[in-house]
Amino acid sequence: MNTQTEAPVRRRLIVLLPLLVFLALAGLFLSQLLSGRDASDVPSALIGLPAPQTNLPALEGTNLPGLDSKAFAGKVTLVNVFASWCAPCREENPVLLALSQDKRFSMAALNYKDRPENARRFLGDLGNPFQAIGVDEAGRAAIDWGVYGVPETFVIGKDGKIAYKHVGPLTPASAQTLLLPEIEKALAAPG
Repeated sequence: MNTQTEAPVRRRLIVLLPLLVFLALAGLFLSQLLSGRDASDVPSALIGLPAPQTNLPALEGTNLPGLDSKAFAGKVTLVNVFASWCAPCREENPVLLALSQDKRFSMAALNYKDRPENARRFLGDLGNPFQAIGVDEAGRAAIDWGVYGVPETFVIGKDGKIAYKHVGPLTPASAQTLLLPEIEKALAAPG
């Protein structure tokens, strides 16, 4: 080959290289999207560790206690992170109400960066499934819990450790296939 024909070939390779890299990355991302992995299955570094020490004040006007991690000891507890401004939280509320009928575990809430009057209105309009609600106005407790966004739901075992974390709104299907099996495991585990 002579040097005159090598130059156009090199130019074509240089032009095609970014396109090939882009196509390879797009293929990788597409394969991840189509892998059938549940988007709510976000790994948490806190699984198996004690629930963060939390002592949040009660939501005024509800006559319920605040969120105190000491209350988790010896029983299975669901901790749901919600806010009145969160549309998916509204969608999942009927699922939480249905879960609250099961008296084998307790349900507590972390009200995230919300105004008390808005949170009370939210629960008054949609129903309140919780036995305790702690107010996290600044969002500091949510950071300790490793919250990515609202809503999120944690299963706390009888030993006070985080057994499971569900990211995103609970649906009847996800509650049945993902959350309830984890609750059953936590109920069956020794305290």
